[in-house]
Amino acid sequence: MSVTDQAIEKIKDMIVSGALLPGARLPNEADLADLLGLSRSSLREAVRALTAMRILVPKQGDGTYVSGLEPHLLLESLAFAADVSQGHTAHQLLQVRRLLEPPATALAAHNVTTDRLLELRAILDRSAGEISIEEFVELDIEFHRLIADAVGNPVLSTLLGILSTHTQRLRIVRGISHAPAREQAHRDHETIWRALATGDAGLASSASAVHVAAVEDWLANGSTTQAPDSDPSAS
Repeated sequence: MSVTDQAIEKIKDMIVSGALLPGARLPNEADLADLLGLSRSSLREAVRALTAMRILVPKQGDGTYVSGLEPHLLLESLAFAADVSQGHTAHQLLQVRRLLEPPATALAAHNVTTDRLLELRAILDRSAGEISIEEFVELDIEFHRLIADAVGNPVLSTLLGILSTHTQRLRIVRGISHAPAREQAHRDHETIWRALATGDAGLASSASAVHVAAVEDWLANGSTTQAPDSDPSAS
């Protein structure tokens, strides 16, 4: 383990033990380095790394603080790794998404409000129009985000957002060559919406599973080997 990694672990141990509570200000650099038996340069590297993880939060002119440590905020640091993933790694992320999103959609069927259904309906109507790929992807992201948020669990919402980022979705849409692809994705969304509107959790889960599996199949086999009526164009 590198010196910087050791420094990171020592600061994390202070947080886990309660010596540093969420929202607490770190001691000044010299005192903390002495307390942990670290060089000031190693401590600085550790603080930078923990800041990138959102465990620590620097405040201009006021020192560095432990963040609120909310899980959904800490998980956002994984988004970059998901964003740049391709090939086998991207496929693995979709496998995890397939495990999480169908039951989440089923839960949403029990919790979704009339206002949320109207928001989803408006997104579907807009996505059926003559819009650019970028606009379609933005609407697709919003559609799935609203469904995940209906569950009322910000950790779940963040995880699902990480598992299929804007870059991934845009890459998928641009990579598919068949014209009916976007229409098929829109039909999948319509099926999911109808299941939510009727409170049918089983259908909501099944429709979501089919939708994600279509994207997963495209990544596994490539867009040129798919039949036109089975290509996904978004996630």
